[in-house]
Amino acid sequence: MASTGNPSTVTASINYFIPPDNGVRAYVNINADPISGKRGQNFSLATREMAIENVRGKEDEYTLDNAGFQFNRSPAKHTSFLDDEEIKKEYYPETIELYKKLTGASRVVIFDHTIRRHRPGQIDDSPEKRQPVAQAHVDQTTKASIDRVHRHLPAEEAPELLKKRFQIINLWRPISVPALEWPLALCDYRSVVPEKDALPVALVYPDREGETYGVVHNPDHKWKYLRGMTPEEVVLIKCFDSVQDGSVAVFTPHTGFVDPSTPSDAPHRESIEVRALVFYD
Repeated sequence: MASTGNPSTVTASINYFIPPDNGVRAYVNINADPISGKRGQNFSLATREMAIENVRGKEDEYTLDNAGFQFNRSPAKHTSFLDDEEIKKEYYPETIELYKKLTGASRVVIFDHTIRRHRPGQIDDSPEKRQPVAQAHVDQTTKASIDRVHRHLPAEEAPELLKKRFQIINLWRPISVPALEWPLALCDYRSVVPEKDALPVALVYPDREGETYGVVHNPDHKWKYLRGMTPEEVVLIKCFDSVQDGSVAVFTPHTGFVDPSTPSDAPHRESIEVRALVFYD
């Protein structure tokens, strides 16, 4: 199916984080109510209309170090994405090689993946029914990123690994059809004021706590997307970088959004994101 035109910029709604009052730490209970699909939380969201630039043709201007995200054309050998064990056996190894090729990393440890299939009207209440996320966010805080190293690496290796540069990077790819519907918007790190724009949110699981960043509105945010990303294309999304001296992007706020230029007959978005710890010698 041909896409209709290739607009240079669209205006669309971004859902931004409104923190709880009085400096109370924000939280969300990860286990959703099975009836409503709602998760208990103590913060709200506010919608802002933002310009989102289509960078098709200018993809190479954006790198993990300058913007916090990086596009690449790299068809996958595994293309079914129907069975978790098959994904781990077939897609993980080829994805690890792709991470290494694109980042120069010496070691990559994938710790999970999420498949999202947009099903209007279906409640997102289980890992098998994940829908696109419609909220500006960053997947991991510094604290959560360090915790991940301890969780996913042998105890005797973690202290040495934490002395060197490491990152958490998502690798996002459309599945089976171009992502014209519910595409992914990425916020250029150079337009973010990290200490003001990103506030920690506790993710409360039954057995542990994680922590992400909610992203508050800043009119200077520069949002980008690659319109009509195909299953042969990926975007690397930096969630964390241990280098925090101002020389490189530390993270990338991102969100799914409703693109007003999406053709009415576009298929529903399907995507996979792999999340990995990325280590350098």
